[in-house]
Amino acid sequence: MAGSEAPGNGIKLGAEKTVGTRRQSEANKKLKYISLAVLVVQNASLILSIRYARTLPGERFFATTAVVVAEMLKVATCLLLILLQKRGNLKEFLVLLYDSIFVQYSDTLKLAVPSLIYTLQNNLQYVAISNLPAATFQVTYQLKILTTAIFSVLMLRKSLSRLQWVSLLFLFAGVAIVQVEQEGGRKEASVENDSQNYAKGLAAVIVSCLSSGFAGVYFEKILKGSTASVWMRNVQLGIFGSGLGLLGMWWNDGAAIGEKGFFFGYTPLVWGVIFNQAFGGLLVAVVVKYADNILKGFATSFSIVVSTVTSVYLFGFHVDLLFALGAGLVIGAVYMYSLPKAASGLPPGLLPSSPSSSLSSSAGSVSSGGRNPMSGGTDSETDPFLAKKAAQTQLQTSYEM
Repeated sequence: MAGSEAPGNGIKLGAEKTVGTRRQSEANKKLKYISLAVLVVQNASLILSIRYARTLPGERFFATTAVVVAEMLKVATCLLLILLQKRGNLKEFLVLLYDSIFVQYSDTLKLAVPSLIYTLQNNLQYVAISNLPAATFQVTYQLKILTTAIFSVLMLRKSLSRLQWVSLLFLFAGVAIVQVEQEGGRKEASVENDSQNYAKGLAAVIVSCLSSGFAGVYFEKILKGSTASVWMRNVQLGIFGSGLGLLGMWWNDGAAIGEKGFFFGYTPLVWGVIFNQAFGGLLVAVVVKYADNILKGFATSFSIVVSTVTSVYLFGFHVDLLFALGAGLVIGAVYMYSLPKAASGLPPGLLPSSPSSSLSSSAGSVSSGGRNPMSGGTDSETDPFLAKKAAQTQLQTSYEM
């Protein structure tokens, strides 16, 4: 009797497994679209909110204090995540912190360089967004893809496909067209605000792109040679970042902060900017688990469109044919750059090494097959994205602020 029921049970189990697989596939598809929405909103909202907060009438908040607060919030969040990984065992948590930070001090000190660069980059981005239209910043900031690719080739000996080189050429051409258009428009239009300096903003975003490329590749080398979790790396980065941020705050705004207070000018909007900057990269690290490289490229491109359209309504930004052409080239280049790895048709384990997994971000990525810090297992496809986004100081924001 049992033997006669076995085939039927097997068919039933097989059918249930097929239905379960189909439901899982549908759920993953929905999560991909949710990931896309989150990436677009996070990329666009941070730039727009900073631009809006920094151009409101009245005295501005101190950008240097905002950078420090964001770093401290990120460190606190990563410490909480590590504690949860240890299932609330305070003793194991403290032992891990002591061993990772103090016992392996030489390993910790390696992060001083990228931390310094990320702190500089975060402050420069505030300067750039305060002096450039949000859409112009969003387009120009994509030059970080070019700088990261160049540093990847020089420092990591990575190779680029022909399509990637073409996309980088389109990227450079698109940014150049946008800058020519903005320069012409700036000469014809009256100055909106005497406190805004276009040349200063452009210099800030270019230096930020250069620092993003170098720090990202340098950080990638550190991650590939380490077994430390992404969250622990963020804690180590945050310790240096907070200290260096405090030093920069004292150097630039020490007297003014002493007179007006650390939280001078902090409104709910400013706190929203800080929380977005602090948690945006960590949030993207979670949702991007369900995305892929093409979706990331599409999200970055779409966020440029969102920023441009929103800037028209919020800031009276004027979009002409030349700007549209330049932005279109940049959007196409970002999307094209994300295509080769996904379109190769090879299994993940056999994909050729390329810097595309470390672009669109100021942080590096771990090697394939590394330990997934969220699941505790390995995931060769998602780990590079998780490491990269979780380690980002921006905005990452990914937007990668």
